[in-house]
Amino acid sequence: MTETPARPGAFDAFHPPQRELIDDCVHCGFCLPSCPTYDLWGEEMDSPRGRIYLMKEGLEGEPLTDNVVEHFDACLGCMACVTACPSGVQYGTLITETRAQVERHHERSRFEKLLRTAIFTLFPYPKRLRAMRGPLALYQRSRLGRLLKRTGLMDKLPAELQVMESLAPPISRAEKLPQRIPARGQRRATVGMITGCVQSAFFPDVNAATARILSAEGCDVVVPPSQGCCGALSEHSGREEEAVGFARDLLDTFEASGVDHVVINSAGCGSTLKEYPRLLQDDPVYREKAERFSSKVRDIAELLVELGPVAERHPLPVKIAYHDACHLAHGQGVRSQPRELLRAIPELQLSEINRAELCCGSAGVYNLLQPEPARELGDRKAANVLDTGAELLVTANPGCSMQIRTALERRGESMSMAHTVQVLDASLRGAGAGSLLR
Repeated sequence: MTETPARPGAFDAFHPPQRELIDDCVHCGFCLPSCPTYDLWGEEMDSPRGRIYLMKEGLEGEPLTDNVVEHFDACLGCMACVTACPSGVQYGTLITETRAQVERHHERSRFEKLLRTAIFTLFPYPKRLRAMRGPLALYQRSRLGRLLKRTGLMDKLPAELQVMESLAPPISRAEKLPQRIPARGQRRATVGMITGCVQSAFFPDVNAATARILSAEGCDVVVPPSQGCCGALSEHSGREEEAVGFARDLLDTFEASGVDHVVINSAGCGSTLKEYPRLLQDDPVYREKAERFSSKVRDIAELLVELGPVAERHPLPVKIAYHDACHLAHGQGVRSQPRELLRAIPELQLSEINRAELCCGSAGVYNLLQPEPARELGDRKAANVLDTGAELLVTANPGCSMQIRTALERRGESMSMAHTVQVLDASLRGAGAGSLLR
């Protein structure tokens, strides 16, 4: 990374939060009702405009104290404020730049360092996650977790480890994708598919459904086997140099693929992939590669609507609630497309969730780093989901589904869950609603 010359105040001179972006904020307060942490605590410094004020103070010479860092750390980075802002403030860019500064200049506690090291030694590495499938499946089948909870031993673990244990999804058989899946019928496009880290390890059925749909809709699907992490978790957590390394590797993997589009089915990853030109702006070798690549990136719902349907939709008589993943709705502005796909399925009934704009508390690794506010936000989201009376919760991000499932379990409730592509895949295959309700 480029040298970071010292300057007075909280930030160095290497991409501090930009003053011109800070000055776009007119402190109108439209962001306040949309901010999850302001909704929880009602504290000005835990609102977007409060955090922007702290960024401005940092630029003007104020130090990066523990208290200031706590307010930045408490932000979920959900970008609901970006959607709500009438002035077009680029808060997502500001908080990303600020977090990179925090990670360079703030000394964290020993426990925080250990926790973050553990998270980022594991989650951005698909092979390491896949290696956990066997032990995790054995742990789940043994019901050891229930025993630990009954005996009270689970309660003695740090909150962060309790959350990690509770979020683990049920492990099912993993379907391995071939490197190329041909289009069914006339070929309309060649699409490169990003399989993701958590998605490929713990939700491989979502990737399989994505490939089947693309093939059914006339796409040749290319799945580079050597692909790694896109860098989303690192970038959202201020680990800028690490994120840049992951981004370069992924760009190299797809550079010679010759695809028309690059498709992603995980909201948080998609948001970062579209931000590669900003992430790699200082790299003379990869800057143009990032521009070319990002111009091809589409969320799966975005691409399917862009292409238009050709495959027959079969009836799915099921009532669903659709949950907007923050990095899809607010980060990418993709809201109507998933609903359009779902409403086109015969006999499917779609219900909206009250206060849908508020984050569920997952937010990448936020629920591991900030377990208490994440839990409260998850509980609120679970209550609103149950109020819809839906049989099935549909969302487009693995973190959201794990977070809401865990929150429902805390209430003694359960609900079937599916990705948008799994619902559409069931309709295209004529599999019936029973294939989703389990």
